[in-house]
This record gives sequence, C-alpha cells and structure tokens, in this order.
Amino acid sequence: MLALDRWVVDAASQLQKKVIEHYEHYNFHAIYQLIHNFCSVELGSFYLDVIKDRQYTTQADSVARRSCQTAMFHVLEAMVRWLAPITSFTADEAWRAMPGQRDEWVFTQTWYDGLFELDEGEAMNREFWSRLLSVREGVSRELEGLRKSGAIGSSLQAEVSLYTDGVLLQSLGALGDELRFVLLTSTAEVASLSEAPSEAVDIELASGEALKLVAAASKEAKCARCWHHRADVGQHADHPELCGRCVENVDGAGEQRQFT
Repeated sequence: MLALDRWVVDAASQLQKKVIEHYEHYNFHAIYQLIHNFCSVELGSFYLDVIKDRQYTTQADSVARRSCQTAMFHVLEAMVRWLAPITSFTADEAWRAMPGQRDEWVFTQTWYDGLFELDEGEAMNREFWSRLLSVREGVSRELEGLRKSGAIGSSLQAEVSLYTDGVLLQSLGALGDELRFVLLTSTAEVASLSEAPSEAVDIELASGEALKLVAAASKEAKCARCWHHRADVGQHADHPELCGRCVENVDGAGEQRQFT
C-alpha cells in the first residue's frame, strides 16, 4: 500500500483503541465526538480530498487506485462496527451494502481485526504525517486568501514554493513531485529557508518550525481530465487537451505513485 493509505489505516487503528475503551465505560458521547472528528478532519478535510485525484485519474486496476480503495475498505469495516451500537439502522444499511461475503447482521460482529499500525521507526510515521497535515493547513489558508481576491479560482490553479529547514525540509522533500497532491496544487517545490525571496510569506505552524511560502496563479494550460495546470498540456497529438500524466493513464502503462 502507498504511504498515505498506510497512514489512514493506522489512524483508524489508533481510533479504534479509544472507541473500545469508551464503550467499556459507556462514554457514548465521547465515541460520537471521536468518530465525528475523524470523519471531518482526517478523512473529509485531508485523506478523501487527496485521494480523489487517484480515484478519478489513475487506471482502474492500478496499484495506486487499488491501494486507496483497500484502505477505505479497512476503515469502513472498522467504522461500521464502531457505529452499530449507536446508529443501528445506518450501520445495518451500510453493512448490507458492503461487498464480500459476510454475516447477515453487523450486530453479531466483534471489533474489526484487519487494521494495522505504522512502525514509528519508519520514515513516514505518524509524526511525519502530522507535520504534513500542519503544512497543508497553513498553505490552504494562504491559498484561500488568493481565491477570495480572485487571483486563483481553485487551489489547483496555484503553483507554490515552500522554504524551510531541518526535519521539515527533509519531510517535504521526501514526497518529491507528489507533494503537490497533498497540497492540491498544480506544482509544489521545496527549498531551504535561505533561498526564500523577499515576497515569501510566513506560514505559522503549531510546531513553531519556520516555513515561508510563495504562491501564484499558474500560467500553464489546464488539463481537461485532471484539471491540473501543467507545462506539457497540448504536447501530445492524440490527446491535445491532456497533460502527460493523463496521456500515460489513458494510453500508456499508467503513472506510478509511491506516497500519495
């Protein structure tokens, strides 16, 4: 599985431990809050937002697409069990619609044991993704300002350059070109803090790490398929409205993803 997909399964595993503990103490309100926050923050505001590109643009049987589908399946298997004692009818309807052979009732199930956890010793561990989430939130705030001013229509119309040092520089650089998928921008570059131009704005991070940003509207053409603004749009005679990545996904072997 891709690194981001492993992260979301790990996040579900960590949450399940808390859910079980609260059920044992009949803290139903705490369970509701935990699941609600997980759905709105980790899933809705981050994970599902990022994987839409893979779901819509990569080949149907590609590892990249199947990886996030597998992750979502694991999360759903766990979540429907978390919800069953509280939202019984909704959980039952979801259970009956889920693929694969299964018992008739979700209420006869025990907690899902298919979740797994990240090794804290690996490079892209929980701390790594927490750092990425913080950067994404900061960049999104700045891009929202550009959107409101009319400089860009959506974040995919933006090109961003990030400037930082230390562990954060290593973390952002580790994603390579795939950083743009996390930030939902057409391009994303990373450089050391000393290279930041005078117009770069400070991005406030909870960690206190220094981060500067330069964001501007892309001057490149928009791909009709993935909506990214890329320099190679129009360079393929058979698909003049597509970027090189989409041409590879439509007619080639398909793009390769490692992380996001």
